[in-house]
Amino acid sequence: MCGIIGIASCAAIGNREWLSAGRDAMAHRGPDDSGLWWSPDGHVGLGQRRLSIIDLSPGGHQPMFHQAGRLAIVFNGEIYNYLDLRDLLRAKGHKFVTQSDTEVILAAYAEWGTDCLAHLNGMFTIALYDNARRQLFLARDRAGEKPLFYATDGKEVRFASELKGLMADPAFTRAIDPAALDCFLMMGYVPGGACILKGVRKLPPAHAFTFNLETGDSKVWRYWSLPTAPEVDDKNDEVLVEELEVLLADAVRRQLVADVPVGVLLSGGVDSSLVTAMAVRASPHVKTFTVGLEGYKQYDEAEFARLVANHFGTEHIELYAGDASPDILHLLARQYDEPIFDSSMIPTFLVSELVRQHCTVALGGDGGDELFGGYEQHRRVLLLAAKFGRIPLAARKLAAVAGDAALPTGFRGRNWIGALGVDYKTDLPSVASHFVASERRALMGSNWQTPADEIRKARIPRSVDLLQRNTRMDFENYLPEDILVKVDRASMLASLEMRAPLLDFRIVEFAYGRVPSRLKANPRERKILLKRLCAKIMPPEFNANRKQGFSIPLPAWLKAGSWRSFVSDVLLDPKCIFDRRAIRDLIEGHGGKRNNAERLFGLTVFELWRRAYNI
Repeated sequence: MCGIIGIASCAAIGNREWLSAGRDAMAHRGPDDSGLWWSPDGHVGLGQRRLSIIDLSPGGHQPMFHQAGRLAIVFNGEIYNYLDLRDLLRAKGHKFVTQSDTEVILAAYAEWGTDCLAHLNGMFTIALYDNARRQLFLARDRAGEKPLFYATDGKEVRFASELKGLMADPAFTRAIDPAALDCFLMMGYVPGGACILKGVRKLPPAHAFTFNLETGDSKVWRYWSLPTAPEVDDKNDEVLVEELEVLLADAVRRQLVADVPVGVLLSGGVDSSLVTAMAVRASPHVKTFTVGLEGYKQYDEAEFARLVANHFGTEHIELYAGDASPDILHLLARQYDEPIFDSSMIPTFLVSELVRQHCTVALGGDGGDELFGGYEQHRRVLLLAAKFGRIPLAARKLAAVAGDAALPTGFRGRNWIGALGVDYKTDLPSVASHFVASERRALMGSNWQTPADEIRKARIPRSVDLLQRNTRMDFENYLPEDILVKVDRASMLASLEMRAPLLDFRIVEFAYGRVPSRLKANPRERKILLKRLCAKIMPPEFNANRKQGFSIPLPAWLKAGSWRSFVSDVLLDPKCIFDRRAIRDLIEGHGGKRNNAERLFGLTVFELWRRAYNI
């Protein structure tokens, strides 16, 4: 795992100091080594911070070169099938001098060009300069586990793993993109290729980018897509269970490979327990970790994790984090340099810090909910459609508008009343919306433009199947822009590499291309196929229906005490960009039947971020 940064320009670059400063601004992503390289003509600069995982020797140093310097690469991530690829490429005449997966990427590019991406199984961002073609090549993994920001003006392109790398240049423009901010206020994140900063883009998951240094031309393209949903439900259920078992076992086996200690984060839920079961099959010695918050028994998963660990005979370690002070938000707001609303960034970081004391790599269960219909809203949307779908849409829209007007922000169930006004045949309710359009105008001013609703609507996948539409929407939006951002930034701040076996692209293709919706969720059940696999391999006492979620008692913290004072001080400060009347209503309205905790958290993180980077 690493942090990468670079620049490629049609002209020789004069200001070079920012590149090393930007690289070292991401030192947390790679505390073990650093590298910097400039092309002889001064048109290309590449930098990297290294967290040594595969080939700990100096041979794994980056930037790495190939074919007498024709190719130069910096790389963030892991290629899980690199050993198979190395054998294949060696048979084609390629020679290797290191044990690194980075060298395998170079050889794969030398053999197949940009089509090498089809051969890679892993999580990655790649930046490769091809001197013969005078071309910079950037690529991001299929699910979006590893980040990449870039900015181009037609004459040069700059890129970095984190925005703070680009902002290390004092001359870098720091202005908010209004449409991106509107999306942030609605969805809790900025979707797709957009970025919170004007002039910056994110390379979307499963996309690649080229920049030609001779012409200044650039190109972005998608190299992989989710498969089409199964048209006919003719699969034998047991066959699908067995196929999933084989795929998951192989994914976990591959992701256990490392030259440093590896562990498994075990909550005792379905996803992490299945990963643990497969890890024990692949390795005679598996370490599992469960982390809880001291003093909060209702959030403690230790007994559930202990059941699984004892059954499979892992070396199980229970860790406990102390109370989180609100001052931690200063640290996290700076780290999450494109802010998100998700308060579970706090426990994710605390977990990462504790686990890093025992290992450098940890496997988790991320992806299971998106792939296999695991969220409560998947079930509830199906229930809503079944109960109210036959009522004329016009009547349902009237009820939704009336509910929106009558109920205050944060009223429990308000978003679900709004969900009545959705055409369940083509649309998706925005049940996780933080602020509707009228609330965003209250926060930002009456003239504030609110394009987020249309931006979100344009991103809804086309599928006649409501659950397919819902889970695909989550995979392409919520997963890469919230869940994976949360995990990447929190774990990297602790210099811990997190891996997600369920996001192996073969499992993703299986989930969306072979598994019928009836084996994912219905109005009564969720994660049906995964639970059937659990029934096959878990102990009889295992509770597959338990859904704790990774959270903190934020609603209680914000009712009184230091957290409420901290949030009030930040958001009611005259320097805050949000309307003070709207903020007071959110703070005073929190409690009882209204829950504004996540809203207040997201606005606070945004304001702290804005001030930290002088936006």
